[in-house]
Amino acid sequence: MTTANKISVFRIVLVPVFIGFAAAYGNSVGAGIGDERYRHAATFIFALAALSDALDGYIARHYNQQTRLGAILDPLADKLMMLGAIITLSVTAWPQQFPWWFPVIVILKDVVSIAGAFVIKHFAGKVHIQAHWTGKVSTVCQIVALLWVMLDIRLLPAMWSAAVAALFSVLSGGINLADGIRQLQSSGHTRSDA
Repeated sequence: MTTANKISVFRIVLVPVFIGFAAAYGNSVGAGIGDERYRHAATFIFALAALSDALDGYIARHYNQQTRLGAILDPLADKLMMLGAIITLSVTAWPQQFPWWFPVIVILKDVVSIAGAFVIKHFAGKVHIQAHWTGKVSTVCQIVALLWVMLDIRLLPAMWSAAVAALFSVLSGGINLADGIRQLQSSGHTRSDA
């Protein structure tokens, strides 16, 4: 296993650790204590995962460690941390919480994207995944929304940072859906011409 892949596995292991600290902080807030050590630990774990994400990408590119396993582990680690964080910060008693529709939109977008890829693979034989800038902006907005809650920023309610992230998730999902429909239509024309 390459060094980059080991770092991705490390990031996956960090997910339940983050969830444990985040839930413990939520429980302490709910009990009226608000033990800030748990919040600091959860924020540190999230930042460590983000830094190790950048590190494993750098190592994979610069030391020729790009592998098929890494192509699975890296996005899996990203998705698990993001979804784990968004869900945990939505259902536990942090001082600021996400509205219920935020995790629903993020999860629904990911489920539709994965299901769409399977459908395209089944009918078209292959899937061409084209990264779009809205997907990258969506991820950045989700990270900002998470940090907004974890750092307890009070400039605006957390709902606004969640709304911007949700908007770009919907835009990104819509573009992916349109691209998937084009791929299916293109494969249908190709088969009818053959």
